[in-house]
Amino acid sequence: MADAAVDGARRVLVAADKFKGSLTAVEVAERVAAGLRRVVPDVLVEALPVADGGDGTVAAAVAAGFERREVRVAGPLGDEVTAAYALRDGTAVVEMAEASGLQRLPEGVLAPLTSSTYGSGELLRAALDAGARTIVFGVGGSATTDGGAGMLAALGARFLDADGEPVGPGGGGLAGLASADLSGLDPRLSGVELVLASDVDNPLTGPKGAPAVYGPQKGASPNDVTALDAALAHFAKVLEGAEGVGARVAEYAASPGAGAAGGIGFGAMLLGARFRPGIAVMLDVLGFAPALERADLVITGEGSLDEQTLHGKAPAGVAAAARAAGKEVVAVCGRLALPAETLGRAGIRRAYPLTDVEPDVAKCIAEAGPILERVAEAIARDFVA
Repeated sequence: MADAAVDGARRVLVAADKFKGSLTAVEVAERVAAGLRRVVPDVLVEALPVADGGDGTVAAAVAAGFERREVRVAGPLGDEVTAAYALRDGTAVVEMAEASGLQRLPEGVLAPLTSSTYGSGELLRAALDAGARTIVFGVGGSATTDGGAGMLAALGARFLDADGEPVGPGGGGLAGLASADLSGLDPRLSGVELVLASDVDNPLTGPKGAPAVYGPQKGASPNDVTALDAALAHFAKVLEGAEGVGARVAEYAASPGAGAAGGIGFGAMLLGARFRPGIAVMLDVLGFAPALERADLVITGEGSLDEQTLHGKAPAGVAAAARAAGKEVVAVCGRLALPAETLGRAGIRRAYPLTDVEPDVAKCIAEAGPILERVAEAIARDFVA
């Protein structure tokens, strides 16, 4: 544990992601703080909910002081939904899942071939309308596999079939693409810094591409995956002939992050976006460095600490930054699937899963808040008192 703060009270920074399906990142911070204070009443707790670019990114920005803005946009099936983005001092945080995420589909409905990112383009346009000069575009949790075609169309691109009519929505519609025209893209895009924030580095197509790796979780059958992969490859091929982008299309399609969120990463690259790991971008945007400097102990976490955590998820990013600053890190989680030595290599001194307190997983999910408070009491006894 680092030396105590000047006033004698320990300073704890809670920088955790959501427990998906149980607690938002804000609620995780609130419950951890409550548990810590029950054991050490004078502990100074600073909450900085974090996200890695996927769902929950706008909420994390709002918790850090950004203004929440709401706008009506098209959902993945074309029905209108209310989506939010965050804005502060000319920087907008746009989360594609707000418009085009799986949570925007009706319950029990999956549409892997026809879900569109059009609403995500409308969200980007709203950020431009608000005067954003920098746009952090967090992608993940998508219902879509359209290569960002819908998003591009919302921003002025035209994708036509052999009859000169707009192609159908979603990745499936791209199979009929005959021509692409990006000359009508919103000219304001050239004057903003667009940052593609993602925790995945997949290319657009192929064995590690968007359809093969992520299509099944969006309801794609093996035949759908084959069709979508072919459609996205065709999309990229047609774009090679489009004015202004053709020379770099193949490079973009093969780039890390192009396959993020059903290929919307590829579409964002066509808009000039620069790819960065989502958690690194969000820690910068949220003001993590100064908060870290004030802390003696950092508590991070997410619903499941497992192998995926180590590949760009929020807790790994928090732990790496904290370790570089010489700060001690512990983690909270719903379930733990990593051995102590692996956690240690990631910069996490110890992890505290809810299942240590309540072995019944169903109860952990249903009563995550109160159980997390009890976990935080254990952390307080071990690291703060």
